[in-house]
Amino acid sequence: MPNNTEREQWATKIGLILAVAGNAVGLGNFLRFPVQAAQNGGGAFMIPYFIFFLLLGIPLMWIEWGIGRNGGRYKHGSAPGMFDVIWKNKIAKYFGALGLFISMTILIYYTYIESWTLGYSIFSVSKLYFDADTAETMKNFLYSYQGREEGVHFTNILPAYILMLITFSLNFWILYRGISKGIERLAKIAMPLLLLFATILAVRIILLGTPDPSVPENSVWTGFGFIWNPDFTLLGDPKIWLAAAGQIFFTLSVGMGTIHAYASYLKPKDDIVLSGLTTASTNGFAEVVLGATIAIPVAVAFFGLDATKEFAKGGAFDLGFVSMPLIFQRLPVGELFGFLWFLLLFFAGITSSVAMGQPVIAFLEDEFGMDRKKAVGLLAIVILIAVQFVVFFLKYGFLDEMDYWAGTFGLVVFAFVETILFMWVFGADKAWKEMNEGGDFKIPGMFYYIMKYITPLILFVIMVWWLINDAIPILLLEHVSPENVPYIWGARALMVSLFVGLLLMVKKAWTKYSNVEVKN
Repeated sequence: MPNNTEREQWATKIGLILAVAGNAVGLGNFLRFPVQAAQNGGGAFMIPYFIFFLLLGIPLMWIEWGIGRNGGRYKHGSAPGMFDVIWKNKIAKYFGALGLFISMTILIYYTYIESWTLGYSIFSVSKLYFDADTAETMKNFLYSYQGREEGVHFTNILPAYILMLITFSLNFWILYRGISKGIERLAKIAMPLLLLFATILAVRIILLGTPDPSVPENSVWTGFGFIWNPDFTLLGDPKIWLAAAGQIFFTLSVGMGTIHAYASYLKPKDDIVLSGLTTASTNGFAEVVLGATIAIPVAVAFFGLDATKEFAKGGAFDLGFVSMPLIFQRLPVGELFGFLWFLLLFFAGITSSVAMGQPVIAFLEDEFGMDRKKAVGLLAIVILIAVQFVVFFLKYGFLDEMDYWAGTFGLVVFAFVETILFMWVFGADKAWKEMNEGGDFKIPGMFYYIMKYITPLILFVIMVWWLINDAIPILLLEHVSPENVPYIWGARALMVSLFVGLLLMVKKAWTKYSNVEVKN
């Protein structure tokens, strides 16, 4: 029994689509995707990527829009209430708490990473890093900025901390403004600019051709060939398929409760079929067309294919914050292109991070009757306290531990839970009717069977695989240096505290409802 106050709604349909697309289009499109492609055979990676886009990405997008709009009908804007509606069982709402935990935990460290992109946009236009002209000196620039080691440019973490506070404040100011005046307005500004900046960079990189004619193999066309010419012999490696499936989660922001929250502010007859497909397609365009055109081809053009693969082994941060700044130093007016690159990353980040805050705010508003000011303030206090550990213990693996359990393994677990609840417990026929209701066109019939059988099967396989190969070794602290062990346990203690706190809040909210119903 949610509160009876009037809930917000999206002002325009295009605003909704841009907001959900902004939620999906994040740092993973421009940083994680190129790294995954480079680490997993380039063109060979793209084949399972597109297969899982059809079998996982689009079905989960529709499922989450359906669960969200259905929950909004009962004035629930977060997973606990939504799950309680589709499964009349006392434990359903507690499964929903996992969605709140995932979005809130990711928000803690994502906001800090997002602040790096804002910082680097300033460092680009001011040419602050333009004297760091080797991979090692550029790494030192990044690590000293993060407080991981001493450096020439930064002697303490204060600049990073100030930029974190600026980013944090901007996020929560937008959330305070609300759905239509905050999140929607941000999306209408940030998404077009993001796509414009990415297009400008993509065109500039295509025009590079072969920067050094004496080394013809170092060409953007070699980079494109690596991405789009598959080596079919690599498709027998299951890790490539799992990497592709994992990228779909990151790229579409499914499995964290954010799409549910956005969809809950729809009207009962608003279309979700075309809207869901449009947001998935916008994300795919940003990632496959623009994301694939920038980082890998330009790195191959300047450093060669083998060196680019080595950069990719260092992860998304090395590719985005080490190799790209080195490239900007070699381009005419490189400071301008560096500014555009990091600013588009900032826009991609902030449109995603505000989405992560919305489920918890909706939970506090809908289930506790808080006004938005109080709900935003409470979440801001929790996030600000928690992010201190990420900032100061970054070099000890604190962020990585949170990212694995909430931002990798947790996404798949929650997606599996919601798919089973919606397609099997709620019922595939009822779910199908809910998703198609008010649609500008009907979902193709084959997706009924994909969503009921194939999607949950794939999710189960991924979950078990990651549990055996990654989760158990990480849980047992294998390959962790002794000095990091206390901090890893600290990260786990923080996450357990957050999850237990959310479970208790869910219990308190439904106890309140029960007492009201008894009185009535």
